[in-house]
Order: sequence, then structure tokens, then C-alpha cells
Amino acid sequence: MPSPVKFTGGCACGAVSYACSSDALAMVFCHCRDCQRAGGSGGSPTVVVPRAAFALVRGEPCIHERAAESGATASRAFCAACGSPLFAWSSARPEVLGIRAGSLDDPSAFRPQAHVWTEAAQPWDWLAPALPRFAKSRR
Repeated sequence: MPSPVKFTGGCACGAVSYACSSDALAMVFCHCRDCQRAGGSGGSPTVVVPRAAFALVRGEPCIHERAAESGATASRAFCAACGSPLFAWSSARPEVLGIRAGSLDDPSAFRPQAHVWTEAAQPWDWLAPALPRFAKSRR
């Protein structure tokens, strides 16, 4: 029997959608340069989930891969039709997936717990002062 869906999301045009059957492992603002470039902003509000709990419901996203600062391969999924950023993962931690909070069907569910990769944060980007800050990842 499949696990119940905890949350859903997808791209702006509806070509790609997903469902997750697990609660989030973490919710963070990532300020790394890759997230800045991928989102065209100061960073990425990210919902970290177990990869095994994530499933595509409709469509297939395009995948962009590049070498991360750590030497691992960073992979980012986006919609080929509308360009919406959707989710990402790293070969360093293939068991988890980072979902872009803006792609959630209910993005108001995002509750950030920390800022990560703050060493790359832009001086013009506002970081919530009550949240813990990590120069790199929380690991």
C-alpha cells in the first residue's frame, strides 16, 4: 500500500508535478552561488526530503548537472516548458532531495530552520536574524 501524500507541487505551467509521502527532514534557506544562479535571487528556500519518498506525478523535468565546490555532482531539475526550478540533489548525499519551496502547491507550509552556505550570501540579501547560520552545510 502506498504511503499517504504529505505534500505536492510542480512547475508554473503544470507540465511537471510531484508528490512527497514524507514530512520534511529540514527546511533551510540555501545561499550558495549555485542556488543564487538557479533561482536568480539571493538563495533558495529549500525543503529537504528523503529521496525515496519523492515521486514525479506528471512530466519529466530537464536536469542540469555541474561540479559543486565539494567535488560532488550537483543536479538541478527544472521544467523545460516554463523554466520553473523544481528540485535538486547532490551525489554527496543521494538519499535526500531539496525541493524548491516556491514549487510547492502550498508554499506557505515552508518553515525555515536555518540559513546554510552563508559564506556565499550576498550583502543585499536579508537573512532572518532569529535563524541559525552555517557558513557551509549543516552536516
